[in-house]
Amino acid sequence: MQVSDFYYDLPDELIAQEPLAERGASRMLAISREKGSFRDDEFRNFSRYVRPGDCLILNDTRVFPARLRGRRNSRAGAEVEVFLLRAQNEGETIWKCLLKPGKRVRAGDRIIFEGELSGEVLSTGEFGERTVRFEAARLLQEMGETPLPPYIHRRPSAADRERYQTVFAAKTGSAAAPTAGLHFTPEMLAECRAAGAAIAHVTLHIGLGTFAPLRGEKLNEIRLHEEYFEIAESEARSIREATRRFCVGTTSVRTVETAMLRGGLQAMRGETNLFIYPGFHFRGTDAMLTNFHLPQSSLLMLVSAFAGKDLTLAAYRHAVAAKYRFFSYGDCMVIE
Repeated sequence: MQVSDFYYDLPDELIAQEPLAERGASRMLAISREKGSFRDDEFRNFSRYVRPGDCLILNDTRVFPARLRGRRNSRAGAEVEVFLLRAQNEGETIWKCLLKPGKRVRAGDRIIFEGELSGEVLSTGEFGERTVRFEAARLLQEMGETPLPPYIHRRPSAADRERYQTVFAAKTGSAAAPTAGLHFTPEMLAECRAAGAAIAHVTLHIGLGTFAPLRGEKLNEIRLHEEYFEIAESEARSIREATRRFCVGTTSVRTVETAMLRGGLQAMRGETNLFIYPGFHFRGTDAMLTNFHLPQSSLLMLVSAFAGKDLTLAAYRHAVAAKYRFFSYGDCMVIE
């Protein structure tokens, strides 16, 4: 199976550039795997899809202000955008980063930011990322911007600090939001509990493994970058005891399925580069809420593995024709 098998045509105007005025006001496409069909709905009706005995599984990672803007080697040097991915030491002075433009930035170069902050490029990784040592780690949080994805063609605003974060975010470590969770309000979570669902939290800190472009053409030859995940025993117990496991977002799916492959749903932490594509046998996911994903992305392949490639791409073509809003600040789909 080829990466090109997962292409669909998406007009630029359907890529959501702003969040809706109200969190939770999105449209929602409902897919039935059993019937091989889909229908239009709205996220405000999501709790109707929840059953007594379900466990709603949420990724509680918290996005940090990961984007910085500096200059190469001097204050008059070429502009460089630095995208923080993951701290490499306890003091959070050494980070894996993506640099743009990256080809001209080599080991030994310095990145000069405003004020007292600067960094030295130590090395280049196999995915094109750089390891950078910063001189004042305390300034990273102060100077960093909300890491909006590159398909959002504007600078982040103060409002993005709140809206590009789930209401249940708890553990800081992500360079991108788990976007299916952005739709939830405290009121919707309460409705799901009232419908008989338990709620469990897992953590997967989103980095290159989730959003980096795939390298290669044949799916069975592609390897994703590792990302940190953890599951507490109390949360694992709630998931184990559920009649149906309802994952919110592809990162929750990958966390649960990683656990199932490593001995079952129990307390664990570690790294995962699990790549889910058609042919994968799901062991821990019974239903899913997810946003619409980029063409030829690993996330679209995961959804295609769960719902079936033909049904998924037919649903995407319908969503384009019906002018759904796509990607991080866009609409969502529920798959049962």
